[in-house]
Amino acid sequence: MIKFAPIVSAGAAFVSLVVVSVISQFVLGKVSGLVLSASMGASAVLLFSAPHSPMSQPWPLVGGHIVSAAIGVTCAAHIDTLALAAPLAASLSILAMGVLRCMHPPGGAAALIAVVGGKEVESLGYLFVVCPILVNAVIMMIATYLINKFVLNRFYPNGSA
Repeated sequence: MIKFAPIVSAGAAFVSLVVVSVISQFVLGKVSGLVLSASMGASAVLLFSAPHSPMSQPWPLVGGHIVSAAIGVTCAAHIDTLALAAPLAASLSILAMGVLRCMHPPGGAAALIAVVGGKEVESLGYLFVVCPILVNAVIMMIATYLINKFVLNRFYPNGSA
């Protein structure tokens, strides 16, 4: 018998990723927007299948994405060699997320996307960190909260009552 929670989690992931994809495509264009959706897809796996994981909590979700995206934008702006900028962005993101206690593995993808995302991402500069990255992470967090509270009757984030 199929349990209810995985069905709801899959449905919630689908709906939130549609919203995030539309926003990303609006801001970045079709191809770059879909590429960005990949990091949010990885976040959806964590948020909707393991909402109580330390990596699924609001600070790691939001902080991990924005810190990593900012590092990626910085590397893209100052390092001309893609083969150096991309791994440096991901590595520095791991370091920063560890120091700031906001480890969220999809944040590493946000850093890479900032480096390899193309002209659309590059043209946004640090605005990329706010929209679409921050906006998308907040949408994912709100969706996770609503689904857990009102549909699955469980707490999110950890420690909420």
